[in-house]
Amino acid sequence: MATDSRVRKRVARIAAGVATSHVPAIGAALDNGKSNDAYWAPLFKGYEFSKRWIDANRPDVVLLVFNDHATAFSLDFIPTFAIGCAERFQPADEGWGPRPVPVVEGHPELAAHVAQSVIQADFDLTIVNKMDVDHGLTVPLSLMFGQPAAWPCRVIPIAVNVVQYPPPSGNRCYQLGKALRAAVESFDENLNVQVWGTGGMSHQLQGPRAGLINKEFDRQFLERMVSDPEALARLPHVDYMREAGSEGIELVMWLAMRGALDTRVRETYRFYHVPASNTAVGHQILENLAR
Repeated sequence: MATDSRVRKRVARIAAGVATSHVPAIGAALDNGKSNDAYWAPLFKGYEFSKRWIDANRPDVVLLVFNDHATAFSLDFIPTFAIGCAERFQPADEGWGPRPVPVVEGHPELAAHVAQSVIQADFDLTIVNKMDVDHGLTVPLSLMFGQPAAWPCRVIPIAVNVVQYPPPSGNRCYQLGKALRAAVESFDENLNVQVWGTGGMSHQLQGPRAGLINKEFDRQFLERMVSDPEALARLPHVDYMREAGSEGIELVMWLAMRGALDTRVRETYRFYHVPASNTAVGHQILENLAR
């Protein structure tokens, strides 16, 4: 029986991307029943639309780009890029016990395929077969999904070093996103995949500039994520340091998400809030135009 050439091959596809901050205090507020407190309520209100949106656009798998905070990796071993290929990932104990959130279920088959494709596209991913995941990964899940008994999708953790110098450039992360998209779209299973980029926005946790928040830089970054991502990807490290503080470099992980999408996208939602702890919180939902 001949195959009808008009029948589209059933392959995985990336329809949307999510960017969000991953402030640890957000997780603590949620876990300790403080989300309706006067300080925290405006922040959690900013994610109400996102919960409705993701309920209507439920992914099968999320490729979640985050940074480990010296939990899974110590300063003795720091991969620039790493991919979690395990069946599941336990919430990490970051010094005060693991967060009371569900175990993160992975997708080993897709993860292995992504690793093979991306490594053969000349990105040196470290393959991790056992890894606990800290607030960098679990807080975004909580912001988008709330407090379910189990996370409603599978998650492939992709860890990026933005803790120990030198971190990868924004352009390297942007190109990684393109490699991730090519990998996903060559996977022979009909999966709805999203890519999430986490971290930031402007903040600095130590030194004379501790507490720095730069609203103007953050708002421009959010705008350029939509309008001019290729130029944004060329922003040098020193600009992040000067304008967004030492921890603002986490924003390069948003560019991995952006690189996985079309050049032109639909911005479905944008949210910006100051402060959460001592951090500016940013959030975007971007969708490919041809879904």
